[in-house]
Amino acid sequence: MHPHSRARRRILPAAAAVCALAVALAGCSGTTKDDAAKDTGTAAAGAKADPGAPMKKGLKLAFLPKQINNPYEKIVDDAGIAAAKEFGAVGKEVGPSDAKASSQVSYINTLIQQRQDAILIAANDPNAVCGPLKQAMRQNIKVVAYDSDTAKDCRQIFINQASSEEIGRTQVQHLAKQLGNKGEIAILSATQNATNQNTWIEFMKDELKKPAYQDMKLVKVAYGDDDDQKSFQETQGLLKAYPNLKGIISPTTVGIAAAARYISGSSYKGKVVLNGLGTPNQMRKYVKDGTVEQFSLWDPKKLGRLGAYAAASLASGRITGAQGETFTAGDLGEYTIGKDGEVILGPPTVFDVKNIDEFDF
Repeated sequence: MHPHSRARRRILPAAAAVCALAVALAGCSGTTKDDAAKDTGTAAAGAKADPGAPMKKGLKLAFLPKQINNPYEKIVDDAGIAAAKEFGAVGKEVGPSDAKASSQVSYINTLIQQRQDAILIAANDPNAVCGPLKQAMRQNIKVVAYDSDTAKDCRQIFINQASSEEIGRTQVQHLAKQLGNKGEIAILSATQNATNQNTWIEFMKDELKKPAYQDMKLVKVAYGDDDDQKSFQETQGLLKAYPNLKGIISPTTVGIAAAARYISGSSYKGKVVLNGLGTPNQMRKYVKDGTVEQFSLWDPKKLGRLGAYAAASLASGRITGAQGETFTAGDLGEYTIGKDGEVILGPPTVFDVKNIDEFDF
């Protein structure tokens, strides 16, 4: 985790111990908040934070997920909408039924016309949504990206579920441990343009360059487009095309569940290791039947809550999105805004047969 972007927070007692993760430091690059402000009239362009400002009542917060029928995104958004109610705001979820790059644009335009106070977006493409989001910010509608970032100058804050580097590297580390650091592996991703997936995959590839993984080879990155049937077929295709494949990493909740479903009913069960990111309720049966030994995720409910509080704090003038500002996210505690407007929820949890029944989401 980058030292600038580590959020100060009170750690809540968890039902299960969160795994200790060793993280290498990485340099960050990209547009600075000051540069972004010149373009869009956002955070640092003369706006001053007033940490003591009261939370405004009746704020309108709109969650715009990658796609409306994605079960993971629904958990995030429902939790954010519930949190909004707690502080007197009104939350809603709108979005497309597919995860194509430009599918979210018309929804952003409608939300601008509706004069929402904040738009929270999990971007399908970092750039396709930029024009309308900048238009929203010019009209004093606050923009918070969550789960999957936009380009940095197209929002005030990005709520990152965990350090991108931590997610990418640990998925390789976990799979390598299961494989004894040997064998051909593949990645089953979501869409080719998904910002979060691509960032994680870059860190996976970088991790694989280390001498410890010289006997492991990444043979293919496949894309299931966060579609259950396509992800199922891509899994089947990978296993047919690469008969020596030993492991698959699927850093998407739709992908890992579809891959587990295929493997569980095939001759590959017990022979091909599947790891990645999933929810306990999706993956429980595959952990218990031995298809999957372990997988990781953060608590998506907490991600939604944190997003709602960040958006309301922006809309109330408590924060502007500048590095170093702090805000309280209800029972989650205090968070600090890091470099490039990034706020990190916390480290992911590893789920396995020993702890999976302690979680229900």
